[in-house]
Amino acid sequence: MEIRARYAIARQPILPAILKAAVAIAAILFLCPAASAQNWPSRPVTIVSPFLAGSTPDAVARIIAERLQRKLGQTFVVENRTGASGNTGTAVVAKAAPDGHTLGVSIVGPLVINALLFPQMPYETSRDIAPIMILASQPSVLTLNPTVKADDVSALIAIMKKDADKIAYGSIGRGSLSHLAMESFAAKAGVRLLHVPYAGSPAVVTALLRGDVQVAVLPAGAVVPHAAEGKLKMLAVTSARRSPLLPLLPTLAESGIANVEADAWVGLIAPIGVPADTLVRIRENVAEIMREPELIEKLKLQFMTPVAGTADEFRAVLREEYARWSPVIAAGAIKADQ
Repeated sequence: MEIRARYAIARQPILPAILKAAVAIAAILFLCPAASAQNWPSRPVTIVSPFLAGSTPDAVARIIAERLQRKLGQTFVVENRTGASGNTGTAVVAKAAPDGHTLGVSIVGPLVINALLFPQMPYETSRDIAPIMILASQPSVLTLNPTVKADDVSALIAIMKKDADKIAYGSIGRGSLSHLAMESFAAKAGVRLLHVPYAGSPAVVTALLRGDVQVAVLPAGAVVPHAAEGKLKMLAVTSARRSPLLPLLPTLAESGIANVEADAWVGLIAPIGVPADTLVRIRENVAEIMREPELIEKLKLQFMTPVAGTADEFRAVLREEYARWSPVIAAGAIKADQ
């Protein structure tokens, strides 16, 4: 009895102590995510650009990095990891530690289209990529060499139907947005045209200026300066609505060609697994700087408008892009350049 009594007395304080410890641990675990979000960024952040320095995604990444560094007092570095039509750099983001210190910019190709073009991919967007927000968007423009005597889309289609063998179109590569937009345009117009792929917008613009190709769908920033000098002719934008930066240009839909939408947007991404509250903090900070007048003016110089939407809106755009381009790729049996 004496032994049992001693044991009973000895164990009485143990239970409350265990409960207190458990509560303390639970509180720490509960508060950790919030603490991690509040501490972001706790060290330098890398923003991976999957395209060359000077490209539109790269330019947007550098504008964002500069302002985040100024706002948050931490180093933000843009790292160019090019190759495989943007897959290489996007894969770097997908495989990075999910702590919010490796982010990336990407576009429709690496996030949607490339999975339809390449036999193998180093990542799966829905499984490995956390969309944060679409940062900005730039309309693409249906552009002609001035020797093509068409002042609107209807006249262009008439010329294409009459002399299709004399019309070639350029793109920034097989499976690129400029390629798919022209393929879709030609299919809806009921014509077949020769496709000539090039390595980037500058090369396509040069080919247009020389008359090596007669038509192309290209980002507005690549063609507007030449059109302003009368060296190229712009017929329509390939966005759902008229661009506020090019208000006089009709959309393709207004011109009788529906459902050919090819906005050149740039999105901010992270590896899957970054804590939700950290993603919210990243988005809130980026959305705030996207409202700065100076940033808006910098984007205007590239004929881009800020979007700064939500992650859910970004996912919805990815689904729309897949639904839009998968039938075009299948119908044309289009494969990526190997």
